[in-house]
Amino acid sequence: MTAHPPRDTVDLALVIPLSGPAGMFGPSSEACATLAVEDINSAGGILDRPVRLHLVDAGAPLPQLAGQVDQLVSESRVDGVVGWHLSNARKAITPQTAGRVPYVYTTFYEGGEDSDGVYMVGETPEQQLFPALRWLREELGVSRWAIVGNDYVWPRETARATREFAASANISIVGETYIPLGGRRFGQALELIRNSTAQGVLLFMVGADCAAFNQAFARAGLDSDRLRLSMMIGEDVLYAGGARSTRGLLTASGYFEGVVSPAAMDFGSRYTKRFGTSAPALNNIGESCYEGVLLFAALAESARSLDLRAIERNAGRVSYRGPRGEVTVRGAHTTQPVYLADADALQFSVLTELTS
Repeated sequence: MTAHPPRDTVDLALVIPLSGPAGMFGPSSEACATLAVEDINSAGGILDRPVRLHLVDAGAPLPQLAGQVDQLVSESRVDGVVGWHLSNARKAITPQTAGRVPYVYTTFYEGGEDSDGVYMVGETPEQQLFPALRWLREELGVSRWAIVGNDYVWPRETARATREFAASANISIVGETYIPLGGRRFGQALELIRNSTAQGVLLFMVGADCAAFNQAFARAGLDSDRLRLSMMIGEDVLYAGGARSTRGLLTASGYFEGVVSPAAMDFGSRYTKRFGTSAPALNNIGESCYEGVLLFAALAESARSLDLRAIERNAGRVSYRGPRGEVTVRGAHTTQPVYLADADALQFSVLTELTS
C-alpha cells in the first residue's frame, strides 16, 4: 500500500443501501450514523480527532461496490468501514478490508463470518431467531413453519441453520421457497403456505420485498390463522406495507423504537430533536448504524490506535453503552439484549426479552 501523509481526522466508509430492494433502509441508516458521529465528535472524537463519514451505496452492483471500497482503503482515504447492508455485499467487501482496516458490520446475519478484522454488531440466529422460535412454541404452541425468503446468501444460510435447529427443538419446517430480490411474483409462495400445515411463516425477505409480500399475504387472507416472524423488518417496512398487512406479524431484534428503557427512549428523543418529526422512520436497522460507529470508536479507543492488529489485541476488553444498553465484544461478535415484538398496526410492541 502506498504511504500517505497522516490525516487529522478519522475517516469511515459508511456502506449502506441507497438503491435496490434494501434502499428504503438507507435514509434511517445515514441519519443514525450521522447522529453517532456528532455525539462522538462533541465528546472529543476518536483518539482526539474528529470523525468523518464517506457514503458508499451498498445497493450498487457488487463488482462496483468492491472496487469502490478497495480504492478507499488502498488510497488510505478511510481508516475503517462501517455499515448495514445485505450479506452478499458483505462478502464483496471483506476481501477488500481483510487484514487492512477494521470493518464493523452492523446488522444481524446468518452467522459464520470469520474474515480478518471484521466485527459484528448484529445478532446471529442463536441469539435472535432460535430463542424467538422456542418462545412461540412454548407460549403459543406454534411449531410448524414454512420459510419464504429472498434468493441470496442470508435467507439461504439462515434457513439451513434453522433446519438444523428445528431437528432438535420439536419444531418442523413444512415448506420452503425463495423469490429473487426485487421479485413480485408471490403466487407460488402463497399457495405453498395455503396448502401446508404451517402455523407460521418465517420471512427472510428484504425491505420493499418484505412489505410487498406482507400486502399479498393479507390480501390472500392467510393472516387470519397464521403468524409471520419476519427477521429483516423495521417500522419503515410496516409503513410501506400499511396497517392492513401487519396482523399476526412479529419480529425479534436488539432494538425497537418502542423499547421502554432510559437508553432507548433517550436515543429516540434525540433522534427526533436532531432530524425533526419528518425524519426517516427510526428502526432497528438504522439504529444498528449508530451502534456500529460507537463500536468502532470503542475498539479504537481501547487500543489507542487505528491499527488493525492493535485493535485485535485489545478487542476482548471492549464494551460500550448505547441505545441497546450494555454491549460487550466477545470475539468478533457482540452480546446484547434481544426482544420479541409484535406489530400493532404501524408500530412494534415488545412482548418479551428473549434468552438464548
